[in-house]
Amino acid sequence: MLGKHIFSVFSLSLAASFMPSMVIADETSDPWESVNRPIASFNDTVDKYTLRPLAKGYDYVTPAVVDDGITNFFKNIGELNNLGNNVLQGKLHNAGVDTARLLINSTVGLLGVFDVASHAGLVRNEEDFGQTLAVWGVSSGPYVVVPLLGPSTPRDLAGRLPDATRIAIGNVDHVPTRNSITATNIIDTRAGLLESEKLITGDRYTFIRNAYLQRRDFLINDGVVEDDF
Repeated sequence: MLGKHIFSVFSLSLAASFMPSMVIADETSDPWESVNRPIASFNDTVDKYTLRPLAKGYDYVTPAVVDDGITNFFKNIGELNNLGNNVLQGKLHNAGVDTARLLINSTVGLLGVFDVASHAGLVRNEEDFGQTLAVWGVSSGPYVVVPLLGPSTPRDLAGRLPDATRIAIGNVDHVPTRNSITATNIIDTRAGLLESEKLITGDRYTFIRNAYLQRRDFLINDGVVEDDF
């Protein structure tokens, strides 16, 4: 399924959001660097000649209001992940917020096209099973770059398996419809990261690695992180 081939596009959003306060990785967090770098280069090459051109064309022809609606639609499906993982982590208040967001945006928000819940003061959570494993005490393991999937760790890679969003889309019986939904999700996500590329400075591999590790640390600890300085 197309959803398995997301390349390394999500790393760009990580870099954009957390550049000012990077966690600097060392040999202990990236002992596989000699293997990771060629894979990262391969992913970047594939992205350069496939996803990026598609994303630029999509961004050019899609009106902002339509683009926002598509993004909101997929975020609404993602509330299934947030809800399930907040329950597994024992964050019942957040799970209640996830439930309210899903119900409001799926109904009043027309299947999530409009993010009515945020305007009502219900702030979106961002949870996944990799974070749940961390809360359960599972060690992350070293940084690893996966072909076509991009930055990860063994823990986060295992956390991809029960992804509720992927499962929900994968259960669409009509194959052309399922592939179209998946492709739209990937291209819409990549288009949203075009501006983030401008923030990457210095060695691209090191920048993205540090951004990824910082982002995961931030999410796992619900924003409560120690400043290295």
